[in-house]
Amino acid sequence: MSACPFCAVDRPLLAQSDLAVAFADGRPVSPGHTLVVPRRHVAGYFECTPAEKAELWRLVEEVRARLLEAYRPDGFNVGLNDGAAAGQTVHHAHIHVIPRYAGDVVDPRGGVRNAVGEHKPHP
Repeated sequence: MSACPFCAVDRPLLAQSDLAVAFADGRPVSPGHTLVVPRRHVAGYFECTPAEKAELWRLVEEVRARLLEAYRPDGFNVGLNDGAAAGQTVHHAHIHVIPRYAGDVVDPRGGVRNAVGEHKPHP
């Protein structure tokens, strides 16, 4: 079994606490795309403790504020994939904070359904 890339993250941290960290996505779908992950290795969001879940969402708020200042996006998609059937490819719980920009897709209706249309899936 290979090492978890989120347990041994080698990217600068955008935000952190005792229970969670945030860092740039390695395969961003837009400028500023950030992941918020629990420090403890758990495969899915629903395995997190109530304290971890609260801290993940607190960091999502902090990340959003920092991204607003740094990138000036027009909106955000925030979400998670829980389990392989839902598209999760790294089995360490994580929340995506994806800045969105006016005109980044022809028709933004449908949110994430259209946000990553041109993004190539993981191999």
